Amino acid sequence: MTARLGTLAMILGVMVLPLSAGAADQGLITKCSNYSVPETVEQFENALKAKGFMIFAELDHAGAATKYGLDLRPRTVVIFGNPKLGTGPMQKFPSLAIDVPPKALVWQDDQGAVWLTYNSAEYLGTTIYPRHGLSMPPEARQALEQLLSEVSDQSTK
Repeated sequence: MTARLGTLAMILGVMVLPLSAGAADQGLITKCSNYSVPETVEQFENALKAKGFMIFAELDHAGAATKYGLDLRPRTVVIFGNPKLGTGPMQKFPSLAIDVPPKALVWQDDQGAVWLTYNSAEYLGTTIYPRHGLSMPPEARQALEQLLSEVSDQSTK
């Protein structure tokens, strides 16, 4: 068991080697927030709810790290969606559930700045959906991008 944990730790250590900026940011939109992590999370969730979305969960990575005696700056993942929009595609393409509902990350960098990061609608439409045999029409991508832009702007400015 200890040998397996050591092997897992080594693999995870390799996984966190720095990537080039282009590789790390592919398909991501990141916006600086004028608020703390908890305030940004709350504003993001409220903006989503106002647009008819629901919040499925929050993942507090820093809180989890603390439980193991580790330090991590605030990093909260918000998992959100709209079952009226997502259920049909998941019924026909069950593997889609591994990649949706969408997520956003609210995080603090080493200098104390707070950021909101999410997958672009373009990435969802050209990478995520096709990998499950689905297509997202350009007008749907455009509508989703507009929604995400509005909600993220409301949450960060």
